[in-house]
Amino acid sequence: MTFTACFAGACVPGLGHALLGKWDRAFVFFCSIAIMLTLGIQLQGRLYGPDFVDFFSALKFIAEAGSGLLFWIPWLSGMGNPDPTAYTYDYANLFMYVAGLLNMLVVVDVFDIALGRKQ
Repeated sequence: MTFTACFAGACVPGLGHALLGKWDRAFVFFCSIAIMLTLGIQLQGRLYGPDFVDFFSALKFIAEAGSGLLFWIPWLSGMGNPDPTAYTYDYANLFMYVAGLLNMLVVVDVFDIALGRKQ
């Protein structure tokens, strides 16, 4: 059950908590990560693809891809190709990085709950 919950949480934010019966946490985590990623896209943020041109592009991709399917669906549909001169570009990118990194922390939380270390 631990692996299933962690994998589900990595694919869809909050789904791991939902599988463990923590519905309130699942709702809060899904909404917060989805809102941050949506705001990042709406504020002209860039979705980095898995091209690994340089080290920092790879780090940015890993941070954003941590959002799971919430990252891959907009990226595959061609969203996230903004104008870097937009005033909101830097803030939007930070929203998307934080969304992915937060989901990685949420998966660690699911792991702890599934092992019984945390309630």
